[in-house]
Amino acid sequence: MPAPKTPGQTPGKTTTPAVPQATERKPWKKKTPVEVVLEQAEKLKAEIAEGEEDLKNKRRQLEKFEQARKLFEAT
Repeated sequence: MPAPKTPGQTPGKTTTPAVPQATERKPWKKKTPVEVVLEQAEKLKAEIAEGEEDLKNKRRQLEKFEQARKLFEAT
């Protein structure tokens, strides 16, 4: 059974206190298509660099497992 509504209460809103904003947001600056493409290229470069680092770590780990496998097969 739903709770009874009290006057002045709007549905879907909670009664949490308002949080004052300490700083204002910077005004939105529209980017040119060139800026958008260059930004996306930089993001992709960063993702690729991160992926290559992750791949190197996984290859090192695989080498260790291969060495361990050789030890187990030798016994």
